[in-house]
Amino acid sequence: MYGERVTSVDRPATAPDPHAEATGPAGGPWPAGVAYQPVEPDRFTRAVLRLHARAPRWAVPLAALGCVGLGMTYALISDPTQSDPDARPTCLLKLTTGLDCPGCGGTRALWYVLHGDLPAAARHHFLFVFALPFLAWLFVAWAGNRAFGWRLPELQLSPKVIGVFLAAWAVFSVARNLPWAPFPSLYV
Repeated sequence: MYGERVTSVDRPATAPDPHAEATGPAGGPWPAGVAYQPVEPDRFTRAVLRLHARAPRWAVPLAALGCVGLGMTYALISDPTQSDPDARPTCLLKLTTGLDCPGCGGTRALWYVLHGDLPAAARHHFLFVFALPFLAWLFVAWAGNRAFGWRLPELQLSPKVIGVFLAAWAVFSVARNLPWAPFPSLYV
């Protein structure tokens, strides 16, 4: 069977047809003279797989929620809206080119969202504010299913919808860096 380890004890009783073509994992032919040999996982992979098998169902969603919580805490503590006008940007793209990156303004938008000021948040990163409810629902549906077995309605996004969103994000990222009116109003 595919992916099973075959030892001398486990060999089938009947010999395979030497004239039959060997098939690979996708059903296609293997090159002549090459037999499939499963790869033994290394020590680190085995440790991660053992840890995953022993972890409770809620551990991964809790860890993801902890990461989101740390991001929100950073945004609240750092108060990105009160930096000096001549402060060096922490974004590597902005530091080296002077251009706003696709995520530029996201931390400030998160800070304003956490303070309930949606117009100011949208001013800093409209697409982040637009995507936030969808991302929150995707996380709740995934975490609820993973941790508690809930079957919440999943948000079905077709590749076309995702492509349109990514294209809009790309246009927004370019437009906010254009130097002529009305685009400088998008500059953060």
